[in-house]
Amino acid sequence: MRIKGVLFDFSGTLFRIEPVDAWLRAVLDARGTVVEQADFSQYARRLTAAGALPGGPAPVRVPPSLADVWAERDSGAGQHRAAYTGLAREVALPDPVLYDALYERHMSPAAWQPYPDAAEVLRSLRRDGVAVGVLSNIGWDLRPVFRAHGLDELIDTYVLSYEHGVQKPDPRLFRTACSLLGCEPADVVMVGDDRHADAGAAAVGCDVRFVDHLPVAERPDGLRALGLPGPAG
Repeated sequence: MRIKGVLFDFSGTLFRIEPVDAWLRAVLDARGTVVEQADFSQYARRLTAAGALPGGPAPVRVPPSLADVWAERDSGAGQHRAAYTGLAREVALPDPVLYDALYERHMSPAAWQPYPDAAEVLRSLRRDGVAVGVLSNIGWDLRPVFRAHGLDELIDTYVLSYEHGVQKPDPRLFRTACSLLGCEPADVVMVGDDRHADAGAAAVGCDVRFVDHLPVAERPDGLRALGLPGPAG
């Protein structure tokens, strides 16, 4: 096939969220909240186990009271916030305002870092005339993250689950994305890190390629290794 369009997942594919301890520290410092180091370490461990950081480690266990909103968390902004602040509230933090502050922090461009080869791969696709989209299960507008990191000009379209009320792996979201790219699904590659959600692109005829959801320093060339620009296969 000749690749005419590429769809990229966001979290774990093009960008990686900061670690839980850095996320927590940024919020505590911004609010001037001082905690003992032992308490800080305990909060970070418990927030990690709770899966309270969107884009971070998955919950060890989703409480029954949150099961329904968790299942639909990426289909709307309200569901997304309710799911993740609900998970955070499973941890007894020293100030109740921290739960919403933590959620707000994760939407900040400063909380995200692009993978080392993201800009190079996106520029190569632009150079080769390949249409590029970002297709993400998410509950908030990630466009400011791309703008802040100088990558927005390399993206032709964004398809965000919460804006469509549909989340991956629903085939409707992939069909919408291909249509917005102006490409037939058979000419499009979906790149992601989730073997369930992103694999849904295959149902509409896209090629699907995966990268590993690793810390930024541990995946210097995962996107480059896919050989996306130009003819493939």
